[in-house]
Amino acid sequence: MDDLEKWRPEFPILSRSVYLISNSLGAMPRKTADSLADYATSWATRGVRAWEDRWWEMAQEVGDRIGGMIGAPPGSVSMHENVTTAQMVVLSTLPVPVGPRAATRRKIVCLEMDFPSLIYLYRAHADLGFELEIVPGEPDYSVAIDRLLAAIDDRTALVALSHVLFRSSYIMDPEPVVRRAHQVGALVVLDAYQSAGIIPLDVSALGVDFAVGGCLKWLCGGPGNSFLYTRPILRSQVRPRYTGWLANRNPFAFDIDALDRRDDAMGMMNGTPAIPAYYAAIPGLEIVQEVGVDRIRAKSKKMTARLLDLVDCHGFTTVASRDPERLAGTVAVQVPDGMAVSRVLKERDFLVDYRPGVGIRISPHFYNTFDEIDAIMAEIQRIVSGKEYAARSPGRSLVT
Repeated sequence: MDDLEKWRPEFPILSRSVYLISNSLGAMPRKTADSLADYATSWATRGVRAWEDRWWEMAQEVGDRIGGMIGAPPGSVSMHENVTTAQMVVLSTLPVPVGPRAATRRKIVCLEMDFPSLIYLYRAHADLGFELEIVPGEPDYSVAIDRLLAAIDDRTALVALSHVLFRSSYIMDPEPVVRRAHQVGALVVLDAYQSAGIIPLDVSALGVDFAVGGCLKWLCGGPGNSFLYTRPILRSQVRPRYTGWLANRNPFAFDIDALDRRDDAMGMMNGTPAIPAYYAAIPGLEIVQEVGVDRIRAKSKKMTARLLDLVDCHGFTTVASRDPERLAGTVAVQVPDGMAVSRVLKERDFLVDYRPGVGIRISPHFYNTFDEIDAIMAEIQRIVSGKEYAARSPGRSLVT
């Protein structure tokens, strides 16, 4: 038993399932129920006064907690409903390349291996005159850094880069990308959804202009809690078009003329925030902060190494990098009829997911044990060897 296993009682689902899907949804901390009850009590007893008690500035409270774990200074992280919305705020800061004062920079560079929701958003901006260049992936679901750098030129407005590729868990190196982008005058937004909480990250040291991510996965904070870091030097320069009254320095003046924008992270926000989500996020953030991302990363490396050894022992295959410095927290395992196998696993309370092309994604977190890793790989072997899934219909998985 390692010293991080003492945290297992804080996550109730671990007592009744083998929970290896933190890359999709982190396990809920026990105290989250108490925190949400506090929200309900505040609403029930304080009513509208709860806004002035805590709610109005709660986005900054949660944003600063996240900022402390990603190397962001206080007042630089705003909160949003999801990463697509956060990216929309970023895109709304770019000069539009149409009209009489059209900007000359019209290219958005992204990766084929980025999460599709974001690519849908980038494509939609073609209506505003932007051009999208998608850097293709490699057969192992990584992206060659040279290809990415070659796509960045003096017509580039924004480079959108996933820190960890969601299918393969491959870790991209942001440093040369930031350097190249800034050389040609482009901005960089780093998607840290699959790295925040499991890989040490310092957005200030990297020099990225923006970073997005969320509490849903490795930060164990549930849905509705995505974040946007804005480099402090940019705060006085950018003017998001996707904005709203929360960004106003004096929102209760209800002035419909020029927006007097706040000069902190809240100036990057828009409409009324989802307060219950913030209450849900805090217990997980407290635990991850106390455990420490460095310790989480050290254990994660050992767990993914064990998974890779067992992949080889059982004769399976994987696209996961064998370089521990290039592999984040997930090992995707290719087995015959992987989607059907993943369904059987979930029926047996081995919680994982499946992605086309890479297979069954197994994502241990600091609260998992090596025995659980051994158990799931043995269970996959039993299912595959016994062909227990052969007669199953191809129904849709409930885990996304």
